[in-house]
Amino acid sequence: MYTAQNYKHLLGLDGFSDKALETHFTLYEGYVTNTNKLLEELNNLLKEDKTATPQFAELKRRFGWEFDGMRLHELYFSTLKNGGAVLDANSTLAQKIARDFGSFEMWEKDFRATASMRGIGWAILSYDQDADRLVNVWVNEHNSGHLAGTVPLLVCDVFEHAFMIDYGPKRAGYIDAFMKAVDWQNVANRLR
Repeated sequence: MYTAQNYKHLLGLDGFSDKALETHFTLYEGYVTNTNKLLEELNNLLKEDKTATPQFAELKRRFGWEFDGMRLHELYFSTLKNGGAVLDANSTLAQKIARDFGSFEMWEKDFRATASMRGIGWAILSYDQDADRLVNVWVNEHNSGHLAGTVPLLVCDVFEHAFMIDYGPKRAGYIDAFMKAVDWQNVANRLR
């Protein structure tokens, strides 16, 4: 069974109200709870030899939504730190960003543009290990749009629940606050 991680150390995070964070934590905990419930229900259907049922198929499909919602939120919350942390210009990640985007500034321009797109989802800096390449991607609905085999390094939640309480429909202010709170050391560690 999965256990919800405690992210209360983020309370007081610059640019994020405690109310918005507490609401977001509760939503995340729901994904953990539902992931566990689905695993239990799927296991019961397996034991009852009911794997050829529409119920089994729908629960299997739903599992990706709940599991990815859980994991993406964990990556998102663990990316944040009060005051952020600057990316070491000599790090492997910084070198790969410069190589694949031309500069950190060009990467950030692309990432912000991705996070600003209309719709709900996630902006993710992903690492394609096979090609040794970084790409910014849009993931819609948790489980749609992931690039198979890539490692999510930087994850920005751009569902309305992440920004509406503090910023209303002005997503740009939220993205600014997010970028200031990125713990680049933690992000760079995911590259390993």
